Amino acid sequence: MSRCLVKGIPIGRVEPVRLMGVINCSPESFYKGSYVCSGTVLCRAVDMIAAGADIIDLGARSTAPGAPPLSEQVEAERLDQALGELDGSGIPVSVDTMHAPVLERCCSHDIHAANDISGLRDPAYARLVADAGLPAFLMASERNPGDSTTLAGTFAALETVVSRCADAGIDSYVLDPAIGLWTPERTTDLDWELCRNFGDFTRFGRPLLAAVSRKTFLGEPGNRPAEERLAASLGMTALLIGKGADVVRTHDVAETAEVIRTAARVVDRP
Repeated sequence: MSRCLVKGIPIGRVEPVRLMGVINCSPESFYKGSYVCSGTVLCRAVDMIAAGADIIDLGARSTAPGAPPLSEQVEAERLDQALGELDGSGIPVSVDTMHAPVLERCCSHDIHAANDISGLRDPAYARLVADAGLPAFLMASERNPGDSTTLAGTFAALETVVSRCADAGIDSYVLDPAIGLWTPERTTDLDWELCRNFGDFTRFGRPLLAAVSRKTFLGEPGNRPAEERLAASLGMTALLIGKGADVVRTHDVAETAEVIRTAARVVDRP
């Protein structure tokens, strides 16, 4: 399996399972507990690293179903301010944006990876990643983020992402199977199917990202809100580690770190 290196942190099957802590600078976020207001980003990031996070994933735009539209300018301004707090801290930072102008502005700060839910759909974005030498977290997407509606379509979308990487000369990346209700056509049935078949995504020979934290399908049955999905998130995290997840993206760092330590002992990860 190919490795991905984020600020000197190796990611891959022979490495420990890595933990990515989520900081949202978007008050529109579907899980209000992840919102961090201006002036407190560094403090939250330091706390997350102390609790076991390896990487901080910083975003400023909600991509949840029904989220209000947000201009690239506002997204860039939010990230610019947050990254200014983290500059010089030495904390490994991934920037969660799919817009090339936003990423370009972020590149003036200390960032160490790009998290693109559109899977390098935009050639300008791909060029920025390649030119900056950034590793990338890339979601299964064809024309729109997470637009596959079947398991077979998800495999096809990941094939497309791998081809985009080859075309752009990008070799350090992690694949994300796009669990979640990314488009109106998708259902939670697909999320369960992607989780059941998560191990099959190892066929790409690339590290895999498990990004399920507090997502809608984990509220079933009963449509429980995000605030009541922690236990299900932790249970699913353990299962996906057993199926080959190399990075876990989470809102709940301390609890997830404990799950990773426990699950790693069972599946014989470092």
